[in-house]
Amino acid sequence: MKFCIATILLGLTLIGPAQAQDPIKPTLLVTGDSLSAEYGIARGTGWVALLSNRLKQEGSSWEIMNASISGETTSGGLTRLPKLLAQKKPKLVIIELGANDALRGLPLVETEKNIRTMVELSKKSGADVLLIGMRIPPNYGQEYTQQFAGLFARIAKSQQVALLPFFLEGVAQRNELFQADRIHPNEAAQAIMFQNVWTALTPFYGLLLKK
Repeated sequence: MKFCIATILLGLTLIGPAQAQDPIKPTLLVTGDSLSAEYGIARGTGWVALLSNRLKQEGSSWEIMNASISGETTSGGLTRLPKLLAQKKPKLVIIELGANDALRGLPLVETEKNIRTMVELSKKSGADVLLIGMRIPPNYGQEYTQQFAGLFARIAKSQQVALLPFFLEGVAQRNELFQADRIHPNEAAQAIMFQNVWTALTPFYGLLLKK
């Protein structure tokens, strides 16, 4: 019996350190709305899934946490962010929010404040940030649409974070790349959206592609 116990303890001793030394995979957190939540398209075909696949192809150890929710506003994103940061401890945060604020005609001063706070919280947690900019149709009024488009650049400049100026570049003017509602990009558009994000992630290649 003493021999058996000693053998078991020796085995646990040998196993323990190996497990403790397993590296923790860095996390990329995506917080967005329906444009990132695969609304109306097959699961696993959205741009976030394409990004995950690309990282795996590159041999990256990073994992992606897609916390996007269809219909999400900047207020909702800000409310959920602290818990996500605490639980996932991401090294990089992609913020893709604001479109629903504009579509609902919400005050842009609040939208800008919410996104700015999300950037600040992410940076304070130790994460880098990629801010994704959006635009809205001109029927909301020239002043409103211009102010909305400009708020992303203002935040990125003042907070010194990476910016993708327009998420739907190469998609917005092509009706065939949208679902029947003419609002949400279809599956064919996802590769373009992914490429836009992938290019914007250039400053982080050193981190993301580190093996």
